[in-house]
Amino acid sequence: MSTVGQIERATQRRVVTLFTKTLGYDYLGDWHERPNNRNIEESTLRAWLAGRYDEALISRAIAELQRVAGDSSRIPYDVNRSVYELLRYGVKVSAGAGENFHTIRLIDWTNPEANHFAVAEEVTVSGSGAKSSTKRPDIVLYVNGIALGVLELKRSTVSVSEGIRQNLDNQKSMFIRPFFSTMQLVMAGNDTEGLRYGTTETREKYYLQWKEPEEAPGLPSSPLDRDLIHVCRKDRLLELLHDFIVFDAGTKKTCRHNQYFGIRAAQEHVRTRKGGIIWHTQGSGKSLTMVWLAKWIRENIDHSRVLIITDRTELDEQIEKVFKGVGEDIHRTTSGADLIARLNDTGPWLLGSLVHKFGGKDEDDVESFVADIQKSIAAGFSPKGDIYVFVDECHRTQSGQLHEAMKAILPHAMFIGFTGTPLLKDDKKTSLEVFGPYIHTYRFDEAVEDGVVLDLRYEARDIDQEITSPKKIDQWFEAKTKGLSDLAKAQLKQRWGTMKAVLSSQSRLEKIVADILMDMELKDRLASGRGNAMLVSGSIYEACKFYELFEKTPLKDKCAIITSYKPSPSDVKGEGDGEGLTERLRKYATYNRMLAEKEPEAFEKEVKKRFIESPGQMKLLIVVDKLLTGFDAPSATYLYIDKKMQDHGLFQAICRVNRLDGDDKEYGQIIDYKDLFRSLEGAITDYTSGAFEGYDKADVEGLLENRLQKAQQRLNEVLEALRALCEPVAPPKGTPDYLHYFCAADTGDKDALKDNEPKRLTLYKLTASLIRAYADIANDLSEAGYDAAGAAALKAEVEHCEKVRSEVKLASGDYIDLKMFEPAMRHLIDTYIRAEESEVISAFDDMSLVELIVERGPDAVDALPEGIKSNPENIAETIENNVRKLIIDETPVNPKYYEQMSELLDALVEQRKADALSYAEYLDKIVELAKRVHSPEVGGSYPSGINTPAKRALFDNLSGDEVLATAIDDDVRRSKKADWRGNIFKGREVRRAIGRHISDPALVDTIFNLVHKQHEY
Repeated sequence: MSTVGQIERATQRRVVTLFTKTLGYDYLGDWHERPNNRNIEESTLRAWLAGRYDEALISRAIAELQRVAGDSSRIPYDVNRSVYELLRYGVKVSAGAGENFHTIRLIDWTNPEANHFAVAEEVTVSGSGAKSSTKRPDIVLYVNGIALGVLELKRSTVSVSEGIRQNLDNQKSMFIRPFFSTMQLVMAGNDTEGLRYGTTETREKYYLQWKEPEEAPGLPSSPLDRDLIHVCRKDRLLELLHDFIVFDAGTKKTCRHNQYFGIRAAQEHVRTRKGGIIWHTQGSGKSLTMVWLAKWIRENIDHSRVLIITDRTELDEQIEKVFKGVGEDIHRTTSGADLIARLNDTGPWLLGSLVHKFGGKDEDDVESFVADIQKSIAAGFSPKGDIYVFVDECHRTQSGQLHEAMKAILPHAMFIGFTGTPLLKDDKKTSLEVFGPYIHTYRFDEAVEDGVVLDLRYEARDIDQEITSPKKIDQWFEAKTKGLSDLAKAQLKQRWGTMKAVLSSQSRLEKIVADILMDMELKDRLASGRGNAMLVSGSIYEACKFYELFEKTPLKDKCAIITSYKPSPSDVKGEGDGEGLTERLRKYATYNRMLAEKEPEAFEKEVKKRFIESPGQMKLLIVVDKLLTGFDAPSATYLYIDKKMQDHGLFQAICRVNRLDGDDKEYGQIIDYKDLFRSLEGAITDYTSGAFEGYDKADVEGLLENRLQKAQQRLNEVLEALRALCEPVAPPKGTPDYLHYFCAADTGDKDALKDNEPKRLTLYKLTASLIRAYADIANDLSEAGYDAAGAAALKAEVEHCEKVRSEVKLASGDYIDLKMFEPAMRHLIDTYIRAEESEVISAFDDMSLVELIVERGPDAVDALPEGIKSNPENIAETIENNVRKLIIDETPVNPKYYEQMSELLDALVEQRKADALSYAEYLDKIVELAKRVHSPEVGGSYPSGINTPAKRALFDNLSGDEVLATAIDDDVRRSKKADWRGNIFKGREVRRAIGRHISDPALVDTIFNLVHKQHEY
């Protein structure tokens, strides 16, 4: 066993001991060699149910659970949801026809210790698909014989992300998807980062980290062990599964720690009937916190009813969507009379009420809302049930007035306020007096630290100073394009022609448009099409003027206005005297031109969809108030503000850009044209005053960070991480040294390339982050304090790291596979590092090195970077690594053939090391081998009838029996049904087809597994 394996296994053994000794789980054993491992261990479940229910009922309940869990005709989400319902609510069965139904509880939720908790390791699970027949989760948690949790462990030097991706791979149809039909918690961890948890099909960026508010004394020092104790102790695990799982409109979710502890605190308030406020910052899941708390109240408080009051249409709609998404029907009242009538009745248990439009009133019209309700109260009104009132956005000024009025109508109700923003100093005393104290808080800086939302970088721009004339643009153009080729400059120059025309006027709005156009070309995510921006305008008329200006630029078809305005002929009736366009006429004309005869609602829906799903095609939304609040308002990367804003409106607006969105979005950017924090006046970098002076300083501390300071800090952090990663590379740290460290010191070592993959992944991700961090500050190096020599040294180090990354990717065969880690890197490298080498690297854009060799032969070497091709040994090792990686990837498809190719590669490597071949001879032989590995039909001596990859795989693995291979191929093609992989019954038909030609059961299994892996079947 390798050292790497021993280190990982040592962690695993310690974790198993933690489960058994500390948490009290039973140890089921190492199930590496155990056959027929299942997610429902029937004997264990049957033994636990025995004595609680009759044997006939037990058999029927287990059969129903197995039927639901094994239903391959439905999508995994629906299967998992159905299984969860059986686990949570029990299985309803009868002993026979005509007999009464009984509910068989598969888990005792109220008495955790009454259940059988157990852990198994190295659980080998048979799967199906083109790439693998089995997978082996490190640790599986069983409760009463039902697999409810899975844990992948990584050694401390390997990112926990690797374990997350392993879990995601395991859930694919080609691997062991059916095993996850009962899973509730899907976890990954290591000793440095601790535990990350999600549930089935949770995407990597949404995996969560637990945080206990107060650590108990005597806990282990390892963060992994502490996290496992917090999450997997028996009572906590069952509580998380019972009260904090939700199936939300196609996505299964579990809670973050702030939601868990917020609801736990709220439960105590409910028990003692003490109201209060839950303040969880924007983006941290406030709506689902409402859902879980409402459901808990419903299930634990007799005759309970919940009324949710909002004061914005979009919030009212949002609440309805969330509750309907989790299968709870909420009645949205339509008038004061409707609300009173519903409260006077016993149902429904869940009500929603909007504070406006009960009499055609405006939003936030609390007085009219209260008057309408009081007018509707009839004699004998007596609200039914134990009522709990949730007031959303309770920070608003009139919440106290609303609370007082509702308290008069519902004197015995308990009130809980929810807010995503801090309370204003002037309102705080009143709000806390009205609702009660804070039940739980989760501030912005806590959410950033936990990775729930992104950091926000702030920059105030003085337009008059930044852009004053076309001459300034020319100066800017030259400064920003240093290092670009003449051709690249000429192409860019054409774009700036439009900007010069825009700047021929001194209009302030035109300057803002020009400034945004600059960012669209300069800023990473905007230029690449990966990100997008919102421009907040001071009025609808100004928004239309902005749009008119953008119509004359390259953003013409990638920009739209989204406001509450809906053009109507009545708006412009009698407008105009023939002397020119009035504001109304201009607004009407601009909107109609943009809508192009579409209905405003349909247009808005289409634009939002493009903005979210195809930001490169809808890069900028111009807004006034709309789309700045609400959970379904789209997120962006950049927010340009040209409107006087403060307090809650500003807080909610800037939270449009703090949402997670891929590895290459590391922060949200706020561009302020109104100097809301007066930072231009006095170089203020403390953004807790100005527009936020209404808040207590502690409540908004850390919300905004100076762009330049944070950019420099991030650059230094990534540089240090890369230096630490590369520190073990042997001197003199040339290309061979880096390739040996990150790929393989000896290309004859078959395992080294795979074992070093985690180090390479870290190198790629850190280098991509470094390039983005450098691009973020490259145009402001002098302002950041770098002199000419320092700036040159910094650029040289970034360039060196990028070259190392490129060479390692090519030398390891990772080049194509790992493009996902660096979207739009080409743009940044060309602009900020070294455009002159783009031709060399672009040779590999659409193919691997092996494919290039097949196409070009020995001439493919000319396309390698200078650091590799300058040394024959580097070339040899690079080609060998690429061929080795292809062999490893393709071996499952045709083991016999690729084992032979591996042996040929080993022999060739030995010949090279022994100097038995000249370089030219070696190059010819390795090129020939690469062609055989890439294209078996070229390298193998196959009969003419063996003319497909599947037939060749059968031929090679059936000792070259052409007749048998052809017969099995024909029979499999006739027998296989659509989507047969993963379907037990359809799979049996394919196995029987093979069995008709082979008598040896072991060989039938081998060929069946081989057939599974063939893409053409």
